[in-house]
Amino acid sequence: MKMTDQCKVTVDSGVCKMITVIDAKENEMGLVELSIKSDCPHVLMMSWNVQPVCAYTEVEAPMCETDVYKLATKYLPHAACPVPCGMVKAIEVAGNLGLKRDVSVKIE
Repeated sequence: MKMTDQCKVTVDSGVCKMITVIDAKENEMGLVELSIKSDCPHVLMMSWNVQPVCAYTEVEAPMCETDVYKLATKYLPHAACPVPCGMVKAIEVAGNLGLKRDVSVKIE
């Protein structure tokens, strides 16, 4: 696996059956831009307010201080939504701070 300046993350949110696709790429200024498509109207409203971010600042900040989680707090109706985590992972990879590697949550 090699580091890259772009990636695609697909989040299946589980019981709500909402799918979100996050495309992330680093722009010429070194900021990561997210393009988000989702079945969820709350995620879509959130996505309209997402601005390009510095990957290092976003990934290294305390969770409650990230731009992503601030927007999630404002737009998403419940804390268990996995989309914000997917967004941060996309930022991490596109910002060359992490490798493309799947994450998972298994509920038994």
